[in-house]
Amino acid sequence: MALDHVNTGDLADAARLADAIKVSIGTAGVLGLAEVVQHDPPTTAYLMVGDRCGRDCAFCAQARSSRARANALSRVTWPPYDAAETVARLADAYLAGRLRRACLQVTATPDSLARAEEIVARIRAMSKIPISASVALRHAEDAARLFAAGADRLALALDAATPELFERLKTPGWQRQCNLLAELAERFPGRISTHLIVGLGETEADLVRCFAWLTERGICIGLFAFTPVPGTALADRLPPALASYRRVQAARCLIAQGRLDVAQMRFSSEGQIVSYGLSSRQLAALLGSGDAFRTAGCPDCNRPYYNERPGGVMYNYPRPLTPHEVQEAVAIVQSALTTPTP
Repeated sequence: MALDHVNTGDLADAARLADAIKVSIGTAGVLGLAEVVQHDPPTTAYLMVGDRCGRDCAFCAQARSSRARANALSRVTWPPYDAAETVARLADAYLAGRLRRACLQVTATPDSLARAEEIVARIRAMSKIPISASVALRHAEDAARLFAAGADRLALALDAATPELFERLKTPGWQRQCNLLAELAERFPGRISTHLIVGLGETEADLVRCFAWLTERGICIGLFAFTPVPGTALADRLPPALASYRRVQAARCLIAQGRLDVAQMRFSSEGQIVSYGLSSRQLAALLGSGDAFRTAGCPDCNRPYYNERPGGVMYNYPRPLTPHEVQEAVAIVQSALTTPTP
């Protein structure tokens, strides 16, 4: 039951409204909560916990000063639905094989962590579906609470690849965030993720250095293309050039797989990747599956059209690429390299 127009004068409806959870519109379609035409449905159920965020990230629709719609995140809408019905349908969808993971996007509000812990426990009580949560953790004990409730992975977002961008576009505290990520990765190995957004003003070299630091600590990287959202502080900024995004996608994938020696990479004076330290033939072979250009993040997360418009530029493919799409993506990666050896 969608709760946008609930008559709160009715006590039963008011109770459901109090127990609402926001559901991405694509997820609502998979769960049968809404009629949605989808060529590439989500393989993860995306749920939002909390109201307008207490933080003020310049790129985020949920930021404290954002004038974007309250039910928006990136370019996706998240209508509220009854939580009990949503959790029950989620359990059924997992058993039927329509969904393979649940992911909670948790805003930073006074009660959101407790609410997230509650929702995780409710999902786990009804289903064995793997559960991720992207949450503003204060310390490792917060993570321990969510793991104890039933989460199997947690994401603590960096978003920005340099301390200067982090503190200008998010909040002071880059070093604290990095220290907490490292502590979590050591305490909960193989269960910690982070997010990085390409196109906030960093160079490709900045991203590669960040990829290497995170990978050394076993931290999974979810890669996003900056998406301008009306009503946010960065609404007028352009998305990243596709060629640049393809180059950093390739670098992230090969670094994560242990197939790229970062010390052998070369960059232009502007920080653009000009060599991976591999021949063109080697690079094409390593990228031949197309996996580098698919959505990166937790297992089974495909985030369809989170950064893209249907029919527009496809930054993150939510499905396996066709042979032509792989060939095209690899050609884009190779086009700027200065070492096109056979």
